[in-house]
Amino acid sequence: MTVHPLDPASGEAPFEQLRTQIARRAASGDLPAGTRLPTVRALAAELGVAAGTVARAYRELEADGVVVTEGRRGTSVTAGAAASGPAAGAAAAAYVGSARRLGLSLAEATRLVEQAWRG
Repeated sequence: MTVHPLDPASGEAPFEQLRTQIARRAASGDLPAGTRLPTVRALAAELGVAAGTVARAYRELEADGVVVTEGRRGTSVTAGAAASGPAAGAAAAAYVGSARRLGLSLAEATRLVEQAWRG
């Protein structure tokens, strides 16, 4: 598996750049289910980042259901990862329905999403 280089000039943290890249590639099918990801140390060395950066990206991907880590077998893309595109669309549609029932405008609903996104 080849990972695209991270952008050191980006305002986005390196772990988040890596997490986003892998999640998008898994959702698009570019990384099919069962694709084994490099070890944390190997990928860190390849990208020139700390092992903790890769480990955090992998942990967050696992929490999101994009990858699974199976001890000595390593980390691989889950079968459900490609379904996240339709799942995301369904979640967005559900939110829109709720926001409309609450009488929120598009601007208000968007503001709430942005607030939640920033945590």
